[in-house]
Formats: sequence, structure tokens, C-alpha cells
Amino acid sequence: MTAAANDRHWFEALAEHMGPAYLRYSFTKGTRQEVASLVELLGLEPGQRVLDVGCGPGRHSLALAELGFDVVGVDIAERFVRLANEAAVSSGLDERATFTVADARALPFDGEFDAVISLCQGAFGLAGGAGAHLELPRRELDEPILDGIARALRPGGVAAISAFSAYFQIRFLEAFDTFDAVTGVNHETTEVRDPDGRAMPADLWTTCFTPRELRLLARAVGLEPVAIHGVTPGAYGPHDASTDCPEFLLLARRGQPDR
Repeated sequence: MTAAANDRHWFEALAEHMGPAYLRYSFTKGTRQEVASLVELLGLEPGQRVLDVGCGPGRHSLALAELGFDVVGVDIAERFVRLANEAAVSSGLDERATFTVADARALPFDGEFDAVISLCQGAFGLAGGAGAHLELPRRELDEPILDGIARALRPGGVAAISAFSAYFQIRFLEAFDTFDAVTGVNHETTEVRDPDGRAMPADLWTTCFTPRELRLLARAVGLEPVAIHGVTPGAYGPHDASTDCPEFLLLARRGQPDR
């Protein structure tokens, strides 16, 4: 699957079905802690411009806007973008937080942001699919997303990207999971519910990473890794990466231009 592909991303139908019910999932409840931790870890200051890639219904973007940041959120799911814009208006944050539909595999930004975030597999980690193995070895699945993140940053700008841990996924592989060792993509069969509780069968395709892979991918697109922490939703911080943490948080910086 490439940025030029015209096929609908598999996540769009899930987002359309879930709508605001997405925010009922437990992993969405730690938003304020995650944002406060990122502001500290990245050394951000109010007034800076932040891009939220795979923003979903806008929970991280809105929390940043409340702290005085100017935020642009992008997501491939039209329903999530509508919900995010509605939430920005209803909370009086629409002058600081704006949301638009965009494919993270083809981000249109060039050197516009002080910081970029992509959290909770909102975009990075979701480029795999049923035919993901056919895309290799031409380019790693999520490399175009990371490349767009790097291009969106001003020189010296910083990025925070969360990714599922391949170590954790293999260690705690569930009966309803199938892990592809060639691509690093985990296929999970599950169901998602709409606001009225109606269930829809769902196939989730999530790429998992090791810290070494994250460092190599970052450097391949011009980002210099600063740190990789082991995190859990709602418990971000400068924690050592280990096989016990479900996610890794990559912190990286775009280099200054040569003088």
C-alpha cells in the first residue's frame, strides 16, 4: 500500500462506525498526562506550532491547544476530523486547533512546525494490511509517514512518535493475533462498537518495532534520535525501554541545515 494508492485505508470504515465511541476506550483516558509529559520531554513552549499526525478525534491536539500551543491535526478518517473540529468549536479552541483530512503517507507540509507528534498508532504503525508483505523490500511500510513527519519540521524541530513494541507483542501474543515476522505486522481480529453499542467485526493491522528499527528508520529520513522510552498509554515519561512495556516512544530532532 502506497501513498499514491486510491484504495480506502482499512481504518476509515472502523472510524466511521465508532465515531465518538472511540473515546470510550481505556487507552484514550490518559491524554492530559501524555501531553504534559511530552511538553516536558520535548522542551516545548506555549505559542509554538505543533502538527498532530493521525489525530483521531483530536484529544491530544485539544489538550495542547488548552496549554497555549497552535495545533494542526490531520487524520485520514473524515468522521474523526469532523468530531475534532466540532470539539474545538464547542470548547472555544478553534482559533488554536484546526483539523483537516490528510493521508499520513503523503503529508503536504514542508518545514512549518516546531514539533510533530504521532501517538497511539494514529498513523505511524498502521500502514500495513492484508498484502503488506508484497510491498517489501521496496520501502519499509511506515517509512513514508516518518519521512513526511521529518519534512514537516523546521530545522531543529522535534518529534515524538509512539510505536507498538515487537518484543511485547511476541511475548504476549494472543490467540486472536497473527504476527508476520517478515513485515513485523500483527493482525488482530476483533470488533468495534458504535455510540449505540452496535458491534462491527474488525481486522486490525499494526506494525510493531524494536528500538533499533526505530533509530534506523529515523536516521533514514533525516531525523536524529534523541531517546527511546518504554511507555504505556497514560504513563508517558523517561522510562527505560524493556520487553515489559507495550509501546516505545521515539523522540527525535530534525538536523540544522549545513552552513
